[in-house]
Amino acid sequence: MKQRVITAVVALLVFLPLLYLGGLPFDILITALGLVAMSEFLIMKKKLLVSVEAILAFLMMLAVLVPVFFEGFLTQGNLGGSFYFFALAMLVYTVFSKNRFSFDDAGVLVLGALYAGLGFRFMILARAESLWMMLYALLIVWITDSGAYLIGRKLGKHKLAPHVSPNKTWEGSIGGTLSAVVIVGIYLYFVQAQFPTSFPYDFTRMLLLTLVFSVGGQLGDLIESALKRYYGVKDSGKILPGHGGILDRFDSLLFVLPLMHFASLI
Repeated sequence: MKQRVITAVVALLVFLPLLYLGGLPFDILITALGLVAMSEFLIMKKKLLVSVEAILAFLMMLAVLVPVFFEGFLTQGNLGGSFYFFALAMLVYTVFSKNRFSFDDAGVLVLGALYAGLGFRFMILARAESLWMMLYALLIVWITDSGAYLIGRKLGKHKLAPHVSPNKTWEGSIGGTLSAVVIVGIYLYFVQAQFPTSFPYDFTRMLLLTLVFSVGGQLGDLIESALKRYYGVKDSGKILPGHGGILDRFDSLLFVLPLMHFASLI
């Protein structure tokens, strides 16, 4: 527990100032997190981080996170150009790797780059939209997670998804979402009162979206649990002592942010 607290404090001391600053410093941090997330996919697949497939995977991730970096490469650096080029190169490598690197391996890395890469890309876009928008996403995830844990411990009886996450319960899940709707609703009320243009929708619609995003965040958590169970690992990585890896810490947010994009918030 002491290690978890120390890691959390240090991580917040790094993350929160850069979140407040926004711009290039925050973008660099999120890009670094995306690259670490890709390294976790590679490690779970038992692939070397210094290998042809790893280099192509990191380039795919960069193509998603910072498409402007590939400006002028193929189709003006957009996702469909540079990303697809590296994905095709990875498929070509399956031919020459003497079965050491398969189509299945390539599929995991391509999907991982899309899943984690776009999630972190939307984090950059959310902060570019406004600090209020990024805080909105973070509050949904943090409060849902905390509410589900606390209420689940007190009232949890019915297992939510025992095959992938045996400790989660329906009572905790519902309690976490209700907590998020109430507390984030208070946040929305005051922010919209002080900054009427901070969110594109009225209070009622934002409250309904909060409920949807809270459920989505829990699905992201379960997806990560299913992924780790499939690969037989406790944590996706070890970069955060006591907390696991980047995918472990950002699993819910990587699902919430794309949903916010689909809802035209970012």
